[in-house]
Amino acid sequence: MYITSGTALYHYTRSGTPVKKLYEASGVQYCAVNRSGDKIFVTNSRSELLTLSRDGTILSIFTDRQLQSPTAIHVTEQGQVLVCGKNTIMQVDSEGKKKITALAIPNVNNPLSMCSFGKCVIVGSSNILVLKIE
Repeated sequence: MYITSGTALYHYTRSGTPVKKLYEASGVQYCAVNRSGDKIFVTNSRSELLTLSRDGTILSIFTDRQLQSPTAIHVTEQGQVLVCGKNTIMQVDSEGKKKITALAIPNVNNPLSMCSFGKCVIVGSSNILVLKIE
């Protein structure tokens, strides 16, 4: 398990035992792990998406003017990296280096959670938005 604290990213065992602090910086917010577990995607308060290796080494830092105040992040079963920002969902390549597409979501302000189920992505804030993906 990986848990963010606002200032760091921590690795824990499934039973809740701390393993180690992987990354430390102010504004660490949300994280998601790819299916193989070799990449950890982290958002921060500087509107960046960081891609870290399993040991916490920074592999890439992604920024884009459309990605403002990134919050929820999710890696789908198909390996799609999705990041929610203020009124936007962005798909980033599996390396976390470039934008694939962005979708405006004007009725969902500051989404806090995201998950996928089959061919749907569910985004939650004060509203719930269900998107069909291909």
